[in-house]
Amino acid sequence: MSPKLSSKKPSTKIFDVIVIGGGQAGLAVGYYLRRAKLDFIILDNQDQSGGAWQHFWPSLRLFSPAWMSSLPGRLMPSSKDGKSPHRDDVLSYFADYEQRYQLPIYRPYEVKTVERDDENDCLQVSDGHYTWLAKAVVSATGTWSNYYIPDIEGQQDYLGEQRHSAHYDGPEAYKDKRVLVVGGGNSGAQIYAELVQVADASWVTLEPPQFLPDDVDGRALFERATARIMSNKSSAHKVINNEDDGSNSTNAANVEGNIVMMPPIKKVRDKGLLTTRPMFSRFTEQGVVWPDGTKESIDAIIWCTGFEPALAHLAPLGVIEEDGKILTEQGQALKEPRLWLFGYGDWASPASATIIGAGRSARENVPALLDFLAKDT
Repeated sequence: MSPKLSSKKPSTKIFDVIVIGGGQAGLAVGYYLRRAKLDFIILDNQDQSGGAWQHFWPSLRLFSPAWMSSLPGRLMPSSKDGKSPHRDDVLSYFADYEQRYQLPIYRPYEVKTVERDDENDCLQVSDGHYTWLAKAVVSATGTWSNYYIPDIEGQQDYLGEQRHSAHYDGPEAYKDKRVLVVGGGNSGAQIYAELVQVADASWVTLEPPQFLPDDVDGRALFERATARIMSNKSSAHKVINNEDDGSNSTNAANVEGNIVMMPPIKKVRDKGLLTTRPMFSRFTEQGVVWPDGTKESIDAIIWCTGFEPALAHLAPLGVIEEDGKILTEQGQALKEPRLWLFGYGDWASPASATIIGAGRSARENVPALLDFLAKDT
């Protein structure tokens, strides 16, 4: 059980750093803050370790080998079956990581607000019951809790099941049902590949999906995101929002596609089942209407339509732009220098929504945070 914090009134103690979020980004930042011997805590809203990974579907596997999917200081052990690590491997690795580095993680605390405390010249963090002060705040809340589902005509009248990939927990509940998997990214491909084995499933995408070559793994996604950010250095604060980024590890600019051909996807392709349908035009009570006017009854729809950054707790600071993101440089918020952001994706740091990207982002940007704190003292 995690230790508890106090108190209901703002403490006179001011931490060097408070990290909000105990997932992969929070752990990576915590590693470097621990090495720097700073006085910090990590507030996590989960009941146990693992961040968003504890909510992903059981069969989910990483796109890359374990050594390529590791946090700073400790390699992720290889999967027992010799394949890419699966969800439970990641959960075990994160739990071990917390303990190995004795990271000061307190849970469950759901941070509601981050505000300026002018009297103490710091930031104030609150979960609505308890309040803490810090010279700097790292927001690492990720995107899992802020999933996106498009608004389509008739959606409120549809009587079947609708579920986002954030809450998809496996194919068992959909056996022999008519299911649509909506979304042309990696999650859509993986979920469709296992549902089509047990259900009457169709994969629905806005555009034809683009597949990476069979011998290209998830390293390509990380490197393409990095290459794209580097090529736009002249636009220092340009926001990039692309859920599925990828590239070839040997030549990032010359490989097209964004879906990694994981073994289950290859299996479905080899059976001739890896096909898609164009997006339906509207809902009915019992199903959907296809572009040609045909109506079809559908039992369930799995939305694999992406996520937005979970930043509502930062609203009091007035730093969130109209697009829902925050202008940053090296992870530091331009409109509030005491606020730092890690783990939200390319706009915060290249591929920082991945495990390896979270580690790289922390390695490259925590030194700037340390310099900021040193100048503040």
